[in-house]
Amino acid sequence: QVQLVDSGGVLVQAGGSLSLSCVASGVLSCSYATRWYRQAPGKEREFVAVIRWSSGSTNYPDSVKGRFTISRDKNTVYLQMNSLKPEDTAVYYCNLRMTGGINYWGKGTLVTVSS
Repeated sequence: QVQLVDSGGVLVQAGGSLSLSCVASGVLSCSYATRWYRQAPGKEREFVAVIRWSSGSTNYPDSVKGRFTISRDKNTVYLQMNSLKPEDTAVYYCNLRMTGGINYWGKGTLVTVSS
């Protein structure tokens, strides 16, 4: 069994920075990739970043590229968010996908960016 705990969401002013954490526990030997998603009120869940455990390769959508950085230190994945905008306001979720295709989710952490 795998558990994810995502945290770090707070209220921050536009232009500010914030770092989110996703701590994974349990049997992690088949971990493939960790993704961050976000969901704003009334909108669909949106992919934000991915890091692959074996290679360390990362990808971002254009909406956050150059502002967000995903990284991993052992069983913790971080999302460093810089130059935050009001439109970054959302609940952020981390997701861990295993090599067998099973997905695990954190409960989400709220990021609010004030203008």
